[in-house]
Amino acid sequence: MAERTRGLLDTSVVIDLDRIDPDGLPEETAIAAITLAELAAGPHATRDREESARRLDRLMWAASTWDPLPFDVPAARAYGRLFATAAASGRRGRRRLADLLIAATAAANGLPLYTRNSADFDGLGGTVEVISI
Repeated sequence: MAERTRGLLDTSVVIDLDRIDPDGLPEETAIAAITLAELAAGPHATRDREESARRLDRLMWAASTWDPLPFDVPAARAYGRLFATAAASGRRGRRRLADLLIAATAAANGLPLYTRNSADFDGLGGTVEVISI
């Protein structure tokens, strides 16, 4: 397998980054703006104050560590292709909207997608390279 020097990190990887062996990650990492949106929702998705504070810390850390890749016109086009591919494989619905938007950002930027939840990206065919870590 060729050495991967660049890649887009899924939200699951950003959340667990301190528990992941860095040897399994590319040298140069990026995140999608959608990941920041998911992280921004995190503190509001729990009633546990300590967990909310941890999630806010993670958001602030991610926002200061990366300049996220935008969801732009090329990503929108890639999203359409990914949506069609997923639908053709029987994965319909908007339940995994953020996952498809992140995958579309990776595809539009020619980057493999590193994730802890590869099942979230099943049915995308060869449209985007998904690397499970």
